[in-house]
Amino acid sequence: MGKSETATTLNTMTNTTTTRSLKDRVKALFNFGVLERERFPWVDYLRGIAIILVVYRHVLIGLERGSIHVPTYLATANEIFYSFRMPLFFILSGLFINSSIGKRTLSRLFYFKFENLFYPYLVWAFIQVTIQIVLSSYSNSHRSLIDYTYIFYQPRALDQLWYLPALFNTTIIYILVKTKLKPPSWLQLIIGLTTYLLSPYFDSISMISDWMEFYLFFALGDVISTAFFNDKFQQFLKSKVVLLCVTPVFIATQVFYLNYHKGNMIEFLLIALIGCFYMFILAFRMQEWKILPVLRVFGYHSLYIYVMHVMIAAFTRTILTKAFGIDNSIVLLIIGIAAGIIIPIIIFNLFVKDGFAWRLFYLTKPGLREKKKQTEVVSTQK
Repeated sequence: MGKSETATTLNTMTNTTTTRSLKDRVKALFNFGVLERERFPWVDYLRGIAIILVVYRHVLIGLERGSIHVPTYLATANEIFYSFRMPLFFILSGLFINSSIGKRTLSRLFYFKFENLFYPYLVWAFIQVTIQIVLSSYSNSHRSLIDYTYIFYQPRALDQLWYLPALFNTTIIYILVKTKLKPPSWLQLIIGLTTYLLSPYFDSISMISDWMEFYLFFALGDVISTAFFNDKFQQFLKSKVVLLCVTPVFIATQVFYLNYHKGNMIEFLLIALIGCFYMFILAFRMQEWKILPVLRVFGYHSLYIYVMHVMIAAFTRTILTKAFGIDNSIVLLIIGIAAGIIIPIIIFNLFVKDGFAWRLFYLTKPGLREKKKQTEVVSTQK
């Protein structure tokens, strides 16, 4: 082999190695390995869809608060998504509560839920309020020291973060009712419907009203979990015919919601449930089609996206408008959504998952957390 051929071979090998190295880095940075794990793809699809809708809403609200003109159709789309987005998260969580109870003792389960839901809420609520106070001249939120007290009783006043304590409180109360009182499933739904209808009377303390509002959806998730993990029912949900039949029903209910809904809670409940059911069908079809796997990556990282996206989107909007003079709402919306989703994923995988910043989300170091999970599963199997 001549010198030129040797050099060419070496260059080819170097380029191949560099390409593989780059792919491995990108794979690690976005944690694409989750696509290869034994998970339920439809669950990650649902979470991915839901978190995109959440980010869309908050980026849009940020533009409106910043006095940037937003086309009517974008605001209308936001209202459509609002009707079922958060109930979907609670139904999803309820689907897995029975298996969670079977894996751990109550004390370990409460600790696990505290570490995964309430602890990151406390950390990120403090961070977000602090940043909004320090950078008040650049923020749409007008914060003061009194806002720190809202963390403990009025999380609705803290932008998007109310969801985490709401889910934590709902989960703990539901577990206690389910394990101590042992009511039948139909009674759990009655309890949920009652708290749902009474929740507006407790709006002055949203730490209470939020779990009351969403207990019903969580209970519904638990009640339907047996059916949703049944192969025959999953085949039904995967059917193209079912998707075609339910689509016009979904569209009709959304048209009603936009044009005729006047705040009636029973109406909203029916609209939300139809919207959630449609999202389930869509997620199962996407699993069958094996399309847009990136949605599964978004779904896996939904918690980290949720706590960080408002701050990142606000920072992105400020840079684009102040430094570059961009005021086109569509451009700002697209870039804001992309930044609000992608940057939290990178931050988590770069600094949190195996890095020094794990305390931003966990009380226990990630490696030790995984060992504890495996130990708990083995002990329950015994």
